[in-house]
Amino acid sequence: MPSLRQIRLTTGLVLYVYVTLHFANHALGNISVSEMESGLALHRLIWHSLPGAAVLYLSLLTHMSLGFWALYQRRRFRWTRLEATQLVFGLSIPFLLADHLVGTRIASIQFGLHTGYQQELLVLWVLAPVFGVLQAILLLIVWIHGCLGVHFWLKLKPFYRRVKEPLFAAAVLLPTLALLGYYQGGERTLVSAEDPAWLARAMAPERMGTEAQNAVLVEDRTHLLIALAVALTTTLLARGFRQWRENHVGSIRLTYPDRSIRVARGFSVLEASLINGIPHAHVCGGRGRCSTCRIRILGEPDDLPEPSTAERAVLERVHAGPGVRLACQLRPTHDIAFVPMLSPYATMLDVYRFGAPNSGVERYLVIMFVDMRGSSRLAETRLPFDTVFIINQFLNAVSHAVLNAGGEPNQVLGDGLLALFGMNDPPDVACRQAVAASAAIADRVESLNTALAHSLVEPIRFGIGIHAGLIVAGAIGYER
Repeated sequence: MPSLRQIRLTTGLVLYVYVTLHFANHALGNISVSEMESGLALHRLIWHSLPGAAVLYLSLLTHMSLGFWALYQRRRFRWTRLEATQLVFGLSIPFLLADHLVGTRIASIQFGLHTGYQQELLVLWVLAPVFGVLQAILLLIVWIHGCLGVHFWLKLKPFYRRVKEPLFAAAVLLPTLALLGYYQGGERTLVSAEDPAWLARAMAPERMGTEAQNAVLVEDRTHLLIALAVALTTTLLARGFRQWRENHVGSIRLTYPDRSIRVARGFSVLEASLINGIPHAHVCGGRGRCSTCRIRILGEPDDLPEPSTAERAVLERVHAGPGVRLACQLRPTHDIAFVPMLSPYATMLDVYRFGAPNSGVERYLVIMFVDMRGSSRLAETRLPFDTVFIINQFLNAVSHAVLNAGGEPNQVLGDGLLALFGMNDPPDVACRQAVAASAAIADRVESLNTALAHSLVEPIRFGIGIHAGLIVAGAIGYER
């Protein structure tokens, strides 16, 4: 069964797709209002169909409800600026969206009104320009909120570093074109509204509604805003009540390697750390995605709350052993002692390396060491520049052979290279890659000897050692 986090992500992506298509429709205003209407017909074909409408509005209600739940669930600790922006924008969207939702979709369902871009632009640019400004602000807020959600999701994916800049460019370009289309459509509508005949057609009752129908829609908007205000107020009151209750139900002791603290029951270990100013890695923001906050429980872990499905999936992904839990998900009910498994200053690089946060995992790898023979004698008989040049040419040849075979150069040790195979491949594939790399290295060094024949007293010789088996992979050494 999917976790609440997965449901919130899925519904958010549905809404993001809807908004992207809607903005693309706005961008058609750079051509003409009639093109906007043509695009709207296709848009309605998708989202006003029974399946499309069901998916859209179920996603909207679910995502909004889970947003209130996330606000309730989050304890008191520092938000990053991006997280705070996403939260504030997310809470403001339903209130800013209410008027647009009532004036379009609810008006269509309740009274069968067929409002299109002509009517919307007429209202927002001619009849009520204040709402037109709010609509432009809503457009930006919705887009930024959605882009931040996608960023928080994708930043844990290794490929994101390669596509981040093109995605950012697209994220800037689309709303810019949408706003320009909105502006161009509004300007054309201002000109058209000067024609009394056009204005009469655009404001026909079957499109704009009668006075009585509009009065009902105003009441609908008021009721919707009241319901949203009640939901937000209830969430904040529930947070206050929970805090009061936790302050009166006693506390538990959390013991770190270098200190102990007392916190109210109900706090996660990560929340307790951050509230008390104790650095603790949480690359994903405490969402249970990255595993950088994981801890090893000292003592008997069996009497702790069972991990959720989402937490268990993350722990299995990083091959966590018994007694390992995610600090952002574990809410202990009694005193515990533990050791954080990563540096409190872990970054995204620690998530990408070895496919998981790099605190030490056992895995099968094929290790190859390639060593240049006779380099000491070479250094004795050559100028320093020549020596470094020849060794670099050798290491470049070896590195390219390793990379082309699917391996990864890991360390340069003087005139030798340590390469790893199996970082992202099964053992049998890694073994074949290492053998293929050995043959490729021989070919490349032979070509190098031919190219440098006029500079070498004797051909470059080398040795290769290959070992395969279970190793402990982790980041070792000084960390700034």
